Amino acid sequence: MSKRQNTAEEEAGAIDLTPMLDVVFIMLIFFIVTATFIKEPGADVIKPEATTAELKAASILVAINDNNEIWIAKEKVDERQVKLTLERLYAENPKGWLVIQPDKKASIEKIALVAEAAKKIGIEKVSVATEKS
Repeated sequence: MSKRQNTAEEEAGAIDLTPMLDVVFIMLIFFIVTATFIKEPGADVIKPEATTAELKAASILVAINDNNEIWIAKEKVDERQVKLTLERLYAENPKGWLVIQPDKKASIEKIALVAEAAKKIGIEKVSVATEKS
């Protein structure tokens, strides 16, 4: 009989953590679902300065580094494949817009090439990322 009394005392003193774990798990799911994930273009660039820079969110990021290499979704893209890659990304999010992140030393021709490809696809909102001076 003493065996039963010890187990009953142990059960009475134990704290049930199941409800707390349920709440923590639900909060974790909530924060994961509501988190905004930042898409990276895949290349490090030093943005040119501008006096009228505004902060905007983007759905398609294109980086042009100092070697005039075009990076989209962490992959180096050939000039001839820019339009196809942008078409694929724009099909995934047709309400989004394009942000071009050129390096200070990137040529204007590469920026124009990406902007023209976006225009041909039908992307109306195209902007160039800069840093406010």
